[in-house]
Amino acid sequence: MVFIKETPIMAITAADIRREVKEKNVTFLRLMFSDILGIMKNVEIPATDEQLDKVLSNKVMFDGSSIEGFVRINESDMYLYPDLDTWTVFPWGDENGSVAGLICDIYTSAGEPFAGDPRGNLKKALRHMEEVGYKSFNLGPEPEFFLLKLDEQGNPTLEVNDKGGYFDLAPTDLADNTRREIVNVLTEMGFEVEASHHEVGVGQHEIDFKYTEVLKACDNIQIFKLVVKTIARKHGLYATFMAKPKYGIAGSGMHCNMSLFTEEGNAFFDPEDPHGMQLSQDAYYFLGGLMKHAYNYTAIINPTVNSYKRLVPGYEAPVYIAWAGSNRSPLIRVPASRGMGTRLELRSVDPMANPYLAMAVLLEAGLDGIINKIEAPAPIETNIYSMSPEERKEAGIIDLPSTLRNALKALETDEVVRQALGNHIYTNFLDAKRLEWASYATFVSQWEIDNYLDLY
Repeated sequence: MVFIKETPIMAITAADIRREVKEKNVTFLRLMFSDILGIMKNVEIPATDEQLDKVLSNKVMFDGSSIEGFVRINESDMYLYPDLDTWTVFPWGDENGSVAGLICDIYTSAGEPFAGDPRGNLKKALRHMEEVGYKSFNLGPEPEFFLLKLDEQGNPTLEVNDKGGYFDLAPTDLADNTRREIVNVLTEMGFEVEASHHEVGVGQHEIDFKYTEVLKACDNIQIFKLVVKTIARKHGLYATFMAKPKYGIAGSGMHCNMSLFTEEGNAFFDPEDPHGMQLSQDAYYFLGGLMKHAYNYTAIINPTVNSYKRLVPGYEAPVYIAWAGSNRSPLIRVPASRGMGTRLELRSVDPMANPYLAMAVLLEAGLDGIINKIEAPAPIETNIYSMSPEERKEAGIIDLPSTLRNALKALETDEVVRQALGNHIYTNFLDAKRLEWASYATFVSQWEIDNYLDLY
């Protein structure tokens, strides 16, 4: 097996942060974290010497009882432990100074990692990965989003601001300047942007940034969403990462390109692969784990009622549990790049997913495949969309869950996925999503009024 090594990343120190606060005239600090639904929260404090001392000594507190899925009111005192490597100075300050941010882990008042912290939960999965014998789990995300017009009151509408199509240029793509500024801001903040283009749907866009270690990649996803929404507002637009905001056009996904690394390099690459795909046995086993648990972890990577409006035939979104090489119709494919770039691409994830939870369950599903030597089924290299139900059944291809309700029922059956979340997150996630489904199921929609009121 041939390995290709990664380049090490230099750590940020407290001294670096203190220096940048002075040099870049930082006047406010955002201490950021995510709830179990993946919504970014923050505590903002003035960047005085006294407050900076509190931040760097992990002494900033907040009320955890106010956050979705955290704790009861009698357990509310929580502490923010900033990860110094996430230090970011946002490039949109004003005459009053700059704003900087740190992404934080959540700790209890007893000084223990909080079991309901999605970021801390991903760290738990990474410790398990290291015990199994791997150094890092890398992620290259491909988030898509829509740019929509605002009404006179500044509220988002469903009217897109262009009529562009896949890879179109201005002036057809009227969001070209908005997307270009987003890329410039991301680059200034240290992102390595690899591609930026108009997507298939009108008003739909994609910006891809370079893969990195999964914890940093998930942090990047959260910061990316903040940047996109901020710059869109600056241009009088609204950016949404909703999976399917408009009927009749493609929804937004977030394809996840994944690979495991050891001290020697990419553990998914093997030029001597007898199957001719240059994949290692570890890669095949990891793939087997992803396939085995795919139906059951769908509730985590497609976490809303709306997510399942995207996962339908006809819009290039994956609907069927299968894998292939170049074929883009299955759930998982193996992109052509090899060596350092050898990876598995899971295509069903949408950008409404909490990235920390999504990657924890995907990592644990893959590790289950490696630990228990789960064999992947044969690849499907024909267009699955053109196959009949009988042909799919004969090939052993099953559909993904069609609704959030079905996905939640499947989630309850999978012990590997449950352990990947931990009991606190698992229980609170299920409770929140059952309420969401119940609210949706009893709501009378305009479609029902249009189709039934006059008829019956």
